[in-house]
Amino acid sequence: MKARLLSWIQPAVTGIGLIALWYLIKKISGVPSFILPSPDEVLRAAWDERSVLISAVMLTSRGAVLGFLAAVGVGFFLAMALGFSPRIKASFYPYILVLQMMPVTILAPVFVLWLGQGLPSIVAITFMIGFFPVVANTTMGFVSVDRNLQELFLMCKATRGQEVRYLRIPGAMPYFLTGMKIAGTLAPIGAIVGDFLAGSAQGGQGGIGYMTIAYFSQLKTPALFATGLTACLLGFVFVGGVNWLHWRLLHQWHDSMVKKE
Repeated sequence: MKARLLSWIQPAVTGIGLIALWYLIKKISGVPSFILPSPDEVLRAAWDERSVLISAVMLTSRGAVLGFLAAVGVGFFLAMALGFSPRIKASFYPYILVLQMMPVTILAPVFVLWLGQGLPSIVAITFMIGFFPVVANTTMGFVSVDRNLQELFLMCKATRGQEVRYLRIPGAMPYFLTGMKIAGTLAPIGAIVGDFLAGSAQGGQGGIGYMTIAYFSQLKTPALFATGLTACLLGFVFVGGVNWLHWRLLHQWHDSMVKKE
């Protein structure tokens, strides 16, 4: 109980100290607010712009969720094909790595050209950022099945479908969920980058990345900081949801989670 309490108190004390240091630096340096706003100015701007920021978060969240789900779904089934067939892996995996090394800033204009500005391109950019961790980790899981268990299934004359359902998929699940956690961390970032590179303001409203550009061009620095704070909160919520799913699927049987309880 004491250790758990300290795990909450220590970060809180550090946060208070950082905010106090922020105020001290601003007071001593005399930096104007359009360069470095104070924390209370940032919170006031967040409240004043709350309707715009909430709408921006909803738009960015939609791109992040759709891109993340597409990356997880496509990545899992592609990894299954790569893990079960050495020929498919040898044929396609090098090209997947080449595509991974392609900077998203180069692919973004291509997506805009093909899909147009707005949500479809943002989803595609988010997909590209989160796709590769899922494929790489899940493929490793499928090819790392315990050989002794494989021989046991062979001795019991298990069918291919039974081996996949009861051995391969459960064995790859921790690897898959690790890739999902990485993709979940990257999904909000990918959606915000997509807002920067391919976002639009249809209906007079854009996502977080688009609003960042808008506030910067208007020198609304407190609102710019508030947008960054909003992006952080979105990331925490997104990653927290993925971490909960990771715990929910593994905590009853996998050693890595059972030991933590």
